[in-house]
Amino acid sequence: MYKKLASHTLIYGLSPYIPRILGLFILPIITKDLTDFDYGVYGIILAYITAIEVLKDLGLNLILYNSFTKMPHQYKWMWRSIYGFLTIWNLVYAILAIGLIYIAVPAEARDNVWLIAVLNVLPIVFFGPTAVLGKIFFQMKEMPVQIAVRTIIFGILTILLNLYTISYLKLGYMGWFWTTCIVGFITNLSFWYPINIKYNLRPILNFKRRLLKKSLKVSLPTVPHYYSNYIIQSSDKVILNVLNIGPGDIGGYNFAGMFGGYFSQLGNALGQAARPLFNLYYKEENYIKIREIIYAMQLFFFTITFLVAIWLKEIFIILVNNKTLAATYPMAIILIMAINYRPMYFGAIGVIIYNEKTKSLLKITFIGSLLSVILNFIFIPIIGIWAAVFSTYISMMYLGYSGYYLKEFNRVNVKFYPVLWLLATIGLTFCAFFIVEFDVMYKFIISIFLIIIVFFVLRKIKRLKISKIFLKKGIK
Repeated sequence: MYKKLASHTLIYGLSPYIPRILGLFILPIITKDLTDFDYGVYGIILAYITAIEVLKDLGLNLILYNSFTKMPHQYKWMWRSIYGFLTIWNLVYAILAIGLIYIAVPAEARDNVWLIAVLNVLPIVFFGPTAVLGKIFFQMKEMPVQIAVRTIIFGILTILLNLYTISYLKLGYMGWFWTTCIVGFITNLSFWYPINIKYNLRPILNFKRRLLKKSLKVSLPTVPHYYSNYIIQSSDKVILNVLNIGPGDIGGYNFAGMFGGYFSQLGNALGQAARPLFNLYYKEENYIKIREIIYAMQLFFFTITFLVAIWLKEIFIILVNNKTLAATYPMAIILIMAINYRPMYFGAIGVIIYNEKTKSLLKITFIGSLLSVILNFIFIPIIGIWAAVFSTYISMMYLGYSGYYLKEFNRVNVKFYPVLWLLATIGLTFCAFFIVEFDVMYKFIISIFLIIIVFFVLRKIKRLKISKIFLKKGIK
């Protein structure tokens, strides 16, 4: 089990990181041709676009995942119906996206407003949800290589196109939009043949309305749930813009947030690898096994985020050829450590989603996102950009741990001890924020010491059968 989880996580995790690591090497090149203004304009537009991105699938991904597990011999019919519905719906979504982009583009970028709009919706208009279905299909079939190969190839293509459009053509922020459109188009094209021809998942445009109505009744409550991720991670840029914080300051915050995004991608990789396994254990109600996996994931996350965070000052000095952007490493530390909410988040959310108690998700995600907005509006006028950093951290902690206290989770007769993990996360964040300023030799000693401890703990875990220990001691 752990070997499969580790190998699939490695495939899902490394595949986007291979191009991203290569992308770090071009940072010294492209940051010479970009300003904090470019990052600000791009960050603002991206935040508005992301604002409605959750409407693209209306939460029907949940039905795709669950029907694959619960209807192993009949899921294709359900998938084809959803494919057909979303193909039509995505045309409506494209019109909504164009309208929002037209309103949202800052005055400094008005000359490019229609080009930005077209570049953002072109892959959607031509292919609809093809890439989304393809990724979920290969994920649930436990064929991660199919996703990984595409991720690596198109990730490298993204780097090369960014380098070409930004540093050779000198397009500034427009280089990102051209790259996103081209790569999005080709990505969808790569999934079209296997989904439509090889695996016979062609869309049924004459779908049964009653079936879709029933599915939407379950899926629509998840839209605010997924929307909360946007509110917490992206809406702060919109609020900063509304409160007249300059594009340069927003650009610095957006740049720091990119490094938190790298670890968010790692969290997504863990989720992709664990989702099929979790669904099987949910079906068996084997929550002790789920807890073992969650704990292992959490320890892994603690180790890698902490090590990177304490060395972030040196990493920025080496990779960032822009003094203004290089000075944002303290913000990046907190945003990286905030992503530690992710493994424990899986433990609570997974139970609720599998049992399709989707309305309960609002108690976690709506309150978490509302908390982010309120904190931003109160504190941004007082402490500026740092308010967005702290509100993101606090809201993510709420997302990660509040689900364990819902009545929908009380039916699980296994304790996950969320308070202890929350305190550990906060403690490590404080330590990383101060250790980053230590002398290099001290940080080297701390890093080696931490690696030795983690190696020792992992060996202990490997030797001992954790679930049996829990059962013998009566710990639930």
